Amino acid sequence: MALTARQVETAKPKDKDYKLSDERGLFLLVKPNGSRYWRMKYRVAGKEKSYPSASTRTSVWPKPDSNVTMPAK
Repeated sequence: MALTARQVETAKPKDKDYKLSDERGLFLLVKPNGSRYWRMKYRVAGKEKSYPSASTRTSVWPKPDSNVTMPAK
């Protein structure tokens, strides 16, 4: 399910980090201090990693690398 603007805007900090994710590997990491970070999940040689995309205050998105494969749905 896709993330909605309302879910992103109303994400409140909790005791530990948590993720709000969509179905294509993009997720919002919410920190206990209230910071929110966009990250992209990907795999390289079978190992899952995450790419720090942009904070919620910026709208600059990185271009996908041609060697990166999206996680399966």
